[in-house]
Amino acid sequence: VSPPAADPPLCPRSLPLLGLLPGRFSVFPLFFLALVLGFASLLWLQLSCSGEGPVLGGGQSPGSPRQPCPPPAPLLPVEDEPSWGPHRLALLVPFRERFEELLAFVPYMHRFLSKKRIRHHIFVLNQVDHFRFNRASLINVGFLESGNDTDYIAMHDVDLLPLNEQLDYSFPEAGPFHVASPELHPLYHYKTYVGGILLLTKQHYEMCNGMSNRFWGWGREDDEFYRRIKGAGLQVHRPSGITTGYETFQHLHDPAWRKRDQKRIAAQKQEQFKVDREGGLNNIRYRIESRTSLSVAGAPCTVLNILLDCDTSETPWCTFG
Repeated sequence: VSPPAADPPLCPRSLPLLGLLPGRFSVFPLFFLALVLGFASLLWLQLSCSGEGPVLGGGQSPGSPRQPCPPPAPLLPVEDEPSWGPHRLALLVPFRERFEELLAFVPYMHRFLSKKRIRHHIFVLNQVDHFRFNRASLINVGFLESGNDTDYIAMHDVDLLPLNEQLDYSFPEAGPFHVASPELHPLYHYKTYVGGILLLTKQHYEMCNGMSNRFWGWGREDDEFYRRIKGAGLQVHRPSGITTGYETFQHLHDPAWRKRDQKRIAAQKQEQFKVDREGGLNNIRYRIESRTSLSVAGAPCTVLNILLDCDTSETPWCTFG
C-alpha cells in the first residue's frame, strides 16, 4: 500500500486569513499597503497639531490655537546652569486628582522655562487629606518646602499653559509680576485679578505673610491675596508688548468634566470677601506624607503629598458635609 500523498504546501493566496482578498493577492502587496497606511497616519498626526507639547481631550472651537503634539522624544533633565543667572524659580502647582493636566503641564513648562534659560524646579503640591481643596494653603506649604536654593516662586495653575514665548518668568525684583494678566487670561478680565500665574520673590511673599488659609473650596483666595499685596505696600506689575490677547494661554480646563467645588455655606458667604489679617504663613498646619522625585516624559519634578489640617471651629466649611 502506498503511503498517502502529502498535503500540498501552503501558499500565500490559499491562507484562510486572505480568503476575502482577490485570488492572486499575495502577502507582499499587503505588507506594502500596511507601510503606506502607517506612513499616512503619522503624516496626519503631524499635520493636525503644532508640535509644541501634549494637550488634553475635547475639540477646539473655531479660531482657537492649534492643539500641540506630544514631544518627539523624551526630555532630558536640565542640570543647574550657573550661566543662566543667579536666580532659581520654584514653580508651585496646587494639585488634586488632575493627572491628565499634570502629564501635559510638567514637560511643557520644563521645556518652556528651559528655552527661556530660567533655572527652575517644579513642585506638585498634591492635597491628599479628606478636606475640601485649599489652593492658598497648598501654596503656603510649597513656599515653606521649596528649599533655600530657590529665591522666587510662581503660583501656577496646572490647567494654564503659556503659548507666547515673550512672556516673562524672570526674577520679579520690582514687585509681584502677574503673568496671566486680565487682558491676556482667556477667562478672567477684571483689573484686580492676580490668579492663574503670579511671580513673587520669597521676600515679598513673606511680607504678605503668604496667603490666607481660610479659603476651602474653589475661588476668592487670589482676590484676598491682592489686598494683602496692596497692604504690604507692593505694586503688581504685568506684561507689556504682548499682542496675542486671549490666545496668549491655553486653558486645559473642561467644565463639563472637571466640576469645581463652588459650594458656599452660610458663614463662608460672608468670609470670602473679608481680609484675613491674622493667618497665613504664620499659622499654616500641615504634614508632608511623602516627597517623591519624578520624571514626566524626561521633565523632572517633585511631588509633595500634603495633609492639611483644619480647625472646624474656625472654618467649619473645610469639610464636605
